[in-house]
Amino acid sequence: MPIERASQLFIRSRTVVSRTVAGETLIVPVRGKVGDLASIYSFNGTGSLIWQLLDAPHGLADLIDAVAQEYAVSPERADNDVTRFLDDMLSVGLVDVCQAEIHVGTAALGSPVERSSTLSPSSGELADCEHAAWETAGSH
Repeated sequence: MPIERASQLFIRSRTVVSRTVAGETLIVPVRGKVGDLASIYSFNGTGSLIWQLLDAPHGLADLIDAVAQEYAVSPERADNDVTRFLDDMLSVGLVDVCQAEIHVGTAALGSPVERSSTLSPSSGELADCEHAAWETAGSH
């Protein structure tokens, strides 16, 4: 996984509406306050799991772990699937990158920290990320 992806948080775009119909997740981009019915996306089980998780900001490692556990696949396979899904969704604007930083480090007294998420954006960027989570919460 590239370094920049490893330190980013991902969330659903605010410009989509999603619904689960008959076990299938359908995504409709909204442009100019109107659903773009020519660009409806449908996700399989893996895509649906990732989409559900992206209701709130998540890092790549969290998404990979969830897919590996849910489908009992190797971390390498999950990494490949999640990375490809995120790249595809980013390219068509269905997923956004939150302006936040995830890092692994040590605590103030030198004790190891397994993993910590530090949200270090300006208050406006954090509000945008939180707003996206709230706005999409009712859209699934």
